[in-house]
Amino acid sequence: MAKTLIENLSSSYFKAANQLYPQKTKHKIVAYVESYDDVAFWRMVLEEFETDEYYFEVMLPSATSLSKGKKMVLMNTLNVDELGSNMIACVDSDYDFLLQGATATSRKINNSKYVFQTYVYAIENYFCYADGLHEVCVQSTLNDKRLFDFDDFMKRYSQIAYPLFLWSVWFYRQHDTHTFPMNDFNSYVRIRNFNFRHPEYTLEKMEKDVSAKLSKLQRHFPQFVVKVDDLSEELKLLGLFPETTYLYIQGHHIMDNVVMKLLNPVCAVLRREREEEIKRLAEHEEQYHNELTSYENSQINIEVMLRRNGKYKELYLYKQLQADVRDFIGSK
Repeated sequence: MAKTLIENLSSSYFKAANQLYPQKTKHKIVAYVESYDDVAFWRMVLEEFETDEYYFEVMLPSATSLSKGKKMVLMNTLNVDELGSNMIACVDSDYDFLLQGATATSRKINNSKYVFQTYVYAIENYFCYADGLHEVCVQSTLNDKRLFDFDDFMKRYSQIAYPLFLWSVWFYRQHDTHTFPMNDFNSYVRIRNFNFRHPEYTLEKMEKDVSAKLSKLQRHFPQFVVKVDDLSEELKLLGLFPETTYLYIQGHHIMDNVVMKLLNPVCAVLRREREEEIKRLAEHEEQYHNELTSYENSQINIEVMLRRNGKYKELYLYKQLQADVRDFIGSK
């Protein structure tokens, strides 16, 4: 009986040990990303595809220096023997997706099944997905009142920016980054003097600036007008339509000079309304101060909430990214 008890205990011990130390070790795949901001985003993307056989470790491009960025990631992961089985690159598309092989970098990114790209310009464009901006306001202010139609504004903004954006992509496709550089384009499609109660004033001013620059380009480069028009048809096949242009414009510009310009005044009013409600409903001064302090402590920074905006998972471009990772795992 004692022997049977020892055998049972021994069996239980080894069973528990095997659970703690499985005989089959998971295979690690290193995913190099561009910067600190990218780590959390790509971890969220990749963890969905981890299995009993594979897991990902998201890393910055250099273990020996503070060097970061897209070029560093590609330098680490292209033309190496380990690429594919143990190592992948995860990068912002920038213009490279739309360039469709017009440059060496674009060819590498679009042709390698071991380089994963955002398809939108950068991860910031995902965070700025218009369908989720009202939720950002709610989470930041704890006020669910709809003061502003973000989706409608971003569609109209995109439609205005679209014809000028085509010219920007056209020049980059010709390896010309000087005639109409990105920072020049951005200066015409930024938000100035925004009043959310009369957004049409802001859009009218932007449309006037865009039209003036567009006319200037058409006068100076009449030989390109038809080719730029043809480019619009090609880009539609990639998912770029007039109303979605903001997804392909430089991410930091869209976040800092467009979306945050919308969110800040809207959230300011939502917070003020909530504070006035607390003041109106408070039965005495102490209750007012206690409730106000509680409300203030519950608020979260707008940009923090914007970076948590997960509505982009419904986007066709994000689903395309997921499909790429799914194919990669399925081929291993």
